Amino acid sequence: MEEGLRSIPTSLASTAEWIQLPPPFALVRLRESGDAFAHACCIAPESGAGTLVYVGRFDVAEFAVVLEPTEPLTTARRAFYAGMVALTDALRACAPPAKEVAIGWPDAVRIDGGLVGGRLGWPASADEDEPPDWLVFGAMIRTVMINDHDPGVRPLASALDEEGFGEAGAVQMTESFARHLMRAIDSWQVDGFDSVAREYLSRIPRERQTLRRIDDRGDLLTRHTGRDTTERAALVDALASPSWLDPTLGGPRR
Repeated sequence: MEEGLRSIPTSLASTAEWIQLPPPFALVRLRESGDAFAHACCIAPESGAGTLVYVGRFDVAEFAVVLEPTEPLTTARRAFYAGMVALTDALRACAPPAKEVAIGWPDAVRIDGGLVGGRLGWPASADEDEPPDWLVFGAMIRTVMINDHDPGVRPLASALDEEGFGEAGAVQMTESFARHLMRAIDSWQVDGFDSVAREYLSRIPRERQTLRRIDDRGDLLTRHTGRDTTERAALVDALASPSWLDPTLGGPRR
């Protein structure tokens, strides 16, 4: 995973100098009407690993990063968990004290109940038993609530400005995510995927007498104390339709 991330094309220089990304990321900036995830998936074959696509929106932090795993797609999808760890770390770094930032398996991030999240894409023609040419991890975080509706009628809506995140906006979230993604990938390389899995699982709200683990395919295995059976939730099936995304709005569900 790390080897692919370091293969950065020099042709994709930053078009927005005010976004400071650590090496080896290369920034591609889209206008407000752009779709970071779709664009990253489109350019991934040519742009290479570490390309980070950013949409300059006022109300939403929207970005997507290209990865080039070196393992078969079946296990490479676990990169999604590294992305989710980085996303929640970025939010926690800017969150006010005692603000809950929790994960709902697999792709939802809840900030005091409000909903944002991440997603993963890969080539449609990819062979499960071969390394895919690319993966794309994308995320959306609502930074500003731009309507005056009563919060009671949009219980899933959450915006950083309403949650006490201060001046943290799309630029800060994108920069922080990039730094934390590097840390998550480095942890994977040094200590194995289990280190990423532990970090991810620690962000799911605890349930009494419940044990969870993530297997080699990225599936979530859940076992309840006193029962002989283990429940399996398939990652590939769950990623097919992001639980937090409203296709009509083009952003997090309200």
